[in-house]
Amino acid sequence: MIEREETNVPKSILSTEPVEGDNETTFEVGLRPQTLSEFVGQNDIKQNLTIFIEAAKKRNEPIEHVLLYGNPGLGKTTLAHIIANEIGSQIRVTSGPAIEKVGDLAAIISNLGRGDILFIDEIHRLNKTIEEILYPAMEDYALDIIVGKGPTARTLRLSLEKFTIIGATTRLSLLSSPLRDRFGVTHHLNFYTEEDIKKILERSARLLNVETEPSALEILSSRSRRTPRIANRLLRRVRDFAQVKANGCLTPGLCEQALKLLSVDELGLDQTDRRILETIIEKFSGGPVGLNTIAAATQEEIETIEEVHEPFLLQIGFLDRTPRGRIVTENAYKHLKCAFPNKHLI
Repeated sequence: MIEREETNVPKSILSTEPVEGDNETTFEVGLRPQTLSEFVGQNDIKQNLTIFIEAAKKRNEPIEHVLLYGNPGLGKTTLAHIIANEIGSQIRVTSGPAIEKVGDLAAIISNLGRGDILFIDEIHRLNKTIEEILYPAMEDYALDIIVGKGPTARTLRLSLEKFTIIGATTRLSLLSSPLRDRFGVTHHLNFYTEEDIKKILERSARLLNVETEPSALEILSSRSRRTPRIANRLLRRVRDFAQVKANGCLTPGLCEQALKLLSVDELGLDQTDRRILETIIEKFSGGPVGLNTIAAATQEEIETIEEVHEPFLLQIGFLDRTPRGRIVTENAYKHLKCAFPNKHLI
C-alpha cells in the first residue's frame, strides 16, 4: 500500500457528483465485485492488471494512468473501483460532462492525495479546454492556471501530489491523440461469453438470496446480450416476477414467461432491436441506409442506436456496416421470419 498521511476522510468512494437515489444504480453497485479474484471474465485484462498493480505496490509508487474502453455495461466502472481497492487508495468519481470549468477540475485534482485515483467516466466528453489543463497534470503533476486578464495575465503553476486518472469511454475514437497518449495502460473490454455471464448470475443470485435452478440461469445468460449489466437487470426483473406470480424460485418456465412479458426473445433482442431491423427491412428494403435515416424512422436517438443497439446486432451478425450505410443480414431475416430478397445492392 502506498504510504501517505492519515486524513479524516474515510477510505470510501468520494463522489464529485450528487449521490443518485435511483434503485437501479443502487442495485448495480451492491452486486459489483470488490477484488480482481471476484471479477468474472476479461481474463487477459485481469492478468495484466494483477501484474501492473503488484509492480506498483513493490515500488511503492502510484499506478500509471489507465484508460478502459468498450460498450456500456461491460465493467469499466467496476474495474476502476477494483483497482482502487487492490491498491488501497481512495477513489473520487466524476464524469466528463460534469467538469464544465477549469476551476472545477482544479478543485478536484488539487485535493487529491498521493496515490489517490480520479475516475472520469465518459472521458471523451471532456471539454477541449479541460483536456489541455489535464496534460501537465497527468504528465508533470502540475496545474497551470492563468491568473488575471489582458496584459497583466500570468501563469501560476501549482504542484500536485502524484495521483492516477482512470478514464472510461464508450467512444475511444473521440479522444484526442494527446490525451490518449498520456495513458500508460489501455484496455479494451469485450463482450462476455455465455458461460461467464452464467457465473455472474450465480454470484448475483447468491447475493440477492434468490433460489434458482441452473437451467433457469442458462436461459437468462443466453438472453443477456453478453453484458453483465443487462444480465443483472434481467435477473432482478425475473425475480420480481417470481415473487409475485410464484413462490420466489426461478424456474425455466417462469423465466420464459417473464422474458416474454419483457419482450426479450431467445437471442436477447428487445423491442427496440427488432424495430430497428424491421424498419430497415420494411421501409428501406433491407438497406443500405444511413444511421440518421434509421434514427428518424424509428424515433430513436442516433447515439442510442450506435452505442447501445448496433454493437450487439453487429456482434451476432444481424447487421452489416458498409460505406453506403447499414444492411440487414440474411440471419436477421430468418430470425424475424421475413423473406430474404434474392439480390442486395451493396
